[in-house]
Amino acid sequence: MKPKMQSAIERITLNDATFTGEVIEPTFVNFFYGKNGAGKSTIARSLRDNTGIEWKNGKSASDYDVLTYNTEFIDANFANYGNLAGVFTVCETNIEVQKKIEALQADKSAVAEEYKKKFEAAESKRKEKEGALGVFQEACWNQSKTLRPTFDAAIKGKKTKALFAGEILKITPVHNDGIALEERVKTLWGGDDKQYGKFTKAGKVSYASLPGFDLMGKVVASSSETPFANFIKKLNATDWVRQGHTHFAGQTDGKCPYCQQKLPVSFEDDLLKCFDAQYQEDIAAISNFQSVYVSEMSSLVRTFESNLDDVLPGLNTVEYQTKVKNFKDAITINTQRIEAKVKEPTTVASLEDTDSLLLEIGSIIDQMNVQIEAHNTLVGDKKNQQSKCSKEVWEYLAFVLQDAVKEYNDTLVNADKELNALKTELNNLRTKDGNITTDISNLNKQVVNTEATIEGINRILKTSGFQGFNLRAKKDVQNTYEVIRPDGTIAEKLSEGERNFIAFLYFYHLVRGSFSDKEVKDKIVVIDDPVSSMDSSALLIVSALVREMVEICLNNTDYLNQKIEGNFIKQIFILTHNVYFHNEITPRQVNKYRSTSFYLIRKTDNISHIKLCVRQSHTMPTDKENYNPIQNSYAALWDEYKELKTVNTLTNVVHHILEYYFIQICGYAGADLQKIVLDDNKDKFVDNSGSKPDYTKHELASALLSYIDSSPALIADGFNIIETGFDAEQIKEVFKMIFEAMQQEQHYKMMMNTES
Repeated sequence: MKPKMQSAIERITLNDATFTGEVIEPTFVNFFYGKNGAGKSTIARSLRDNTGIEWKNGKSASDYDVLTYNTEFIDANFANYGNLAGVFTVCETNIEVQKKIEALQADKSAVAEEYKKKFEAAESKRKEKEGALGVFQEACWNQSKTLRPTFDAAIKGKKTKALFAGEILKITPVHNDGIALEERVKTLWGGDDKQYGKFTKAGKVSYASLPGFDLMGKVVASSSETPFANFIKKLNATDWVRQGHTHFAGQTDGKCPYCQQKLPVSFEDDLLKCFDAQYQEDIAAISNFQSVYVSEMSSLVRTFESNLDDVLPGLNTVEYQTKVKNFKDAITINTQRIEAKVKEPTTVASLEDTDSLLLEIGSIIDQMNVQIEAHNTLVGDKKNQQSKCSKEVWEYLAFVLQDAVKEYNDTLVNADKELNALKTELNNLRTKDGNITTDISNLNKQVVNTEATIEGINRILKTSGFQGFNLRAKKDVQNTYEVIRPDGTIAEKLSEGERNFIAFLYFYHLVRGSFSDKEVKDKIVVIDDPVSSMDSSALLIVSALVREMVEICLNNTDYLNQKIEGNFIKQIFILTHNVYFHNEITPRQVNKYRSTSFYLIRKTDNISHIKLCVRQSHTMPTDKENYNPIQNSYAALWDEYKELKTVNTLTNVVHHILEYYFIQICGYAGADLQKIVLDDNKDKFVDNSGSKPDYTKHELASALLSYIDSSPALIADGFNIIETGFDAEQIKEVFKMIFEAMQQEQHYKMMMNTES
């Protein structure tokens, strides 16, 4: 089902007086019914004052004359009957000029339509820019997903998509070292403000510079030539003899420690003569080298190990520890080889290279000390360093996200380029519209006047029986009216009904014209209780004029079936508490679901509510239909007819409808009605499609009509005989056929709300 159509005002939100958050979505024609004090005047004021109003895209209140008829309009315009503002309406004295005006108005409409398209294109482009920002924010957020937790502390205060992306746009990208930045962030925001000592390096120590090192690679042997010395050398036992003597000297009580024989008295002298002075010095140098080497190397090992006592968290010492271990292993090997050399001086001892290891360890220490120094510098100037680090983090993030930034900036440049072009076109269209308006204004001055309004109001006053006053142009005062008595005096003490009637006629002509001779704008019309204190004849005239305005408004929705010329009323709102006036202005309107709406205003506990009067369609259950909240008894019968399913009750309602419409309204006698339906149109009620004629429908029509006009009262006793065997659907089908037979199908459709 198609929804209701919307016009210039698309939505009204009421938050005044007894309304709170009440929302209306009006269509072209809008009928409001409510008792006095329910809130009708509040709605009228909201429309007049443009309060809570949402206009159609590209439109505003300035595009229309929003005309409101209410007590305030009457008081404002009829406080003094001798000084009414003139209403300019178009006269027909210059058809040629009028055609030019119409052509210019068509041009103006075309410009307005073009302006609307350009405006919508500009709005679309603006939304595209807004959308591009959202896409950019999402891209920044997703592409930095793994980095943001790492740099969380450094990007404090920018942890939403919008703030984060906004900051990225401000930053010039720099390819900073991401890994180094990560470490700085940990240091500066990790809560560790301690300064750490640097690693100590080894001094300039080289075993090659130690006394006795040169003997490691030499064979140290005695040069003595005594018989005993020669004997020992012959046996190649010099080292063995020296070791044994050193080990057992003074412990054997003059005996040989190996064979236990008594040693010669000269043994000690002979043994000493085996080792000359140089040999003794070399042996002493080797022992000294051993002692110094072990002491120096042990000191270095302690230094290297103590470096690990309080290490900067996060400092990688794996390589350092590996090299120190290698250094210690080399010292162990060298110590063992030196020990062997001491025991056997005649052997050659080759020492492991530890100098290279010391250089490598020193280089590693230098690198780690740089990191320690950097840490100490950071924590020593934490506030400034945090600021600097945060700046570099943003630079780094901007570098990582520079492709997303470029894509976004390119989109903005292209969008702005198109927007600027559209702005230029819109400015040109505004200028063009202004020029056309000026041309129309100049032509209007040739064809509009205030006399036509005077003539129109006076004509209606005369034909309506209001003979005590009329309108005339005020002498020597341009575009001003006077309400005068037959004797030419200014009217005074008009009754409230007279005052309201002439005020409405004045309003009616204002709707068709304007207070200005420059431009006659399209209208939004609001009519609030116009028939207060009017007699029945005035009420009927006002009703007819309101129906005319309704038709003019509906011309905007149906260009092919226009009953009255013009479509200058773009939307109309009619509010009343008068049941008779409401029924006078709403005939046939309930069927126009898409273009017309009915509203019921109620107030309970000083809170007003507005109900849109729509319901499920009786003829098309999947659709909705309007219903009029105010009905007369005849209309109520039709509503009851639509709902009924039981035969007896349905039959009674059918009798009432047929008797009221055909007998009382149309003036048929009961017998004449039966003759036209049952005799003149008999063939329509008899089915001859079978082997035998089927008189079922004819019999049912006869039963429905048999009791009509049996008494003068509209409401009979309710007892009517309908032969059993008929169902509700059959009764409804024959009921419709009776209207068709009487050539009243249009009335049937109107009452069933099935008019096309």
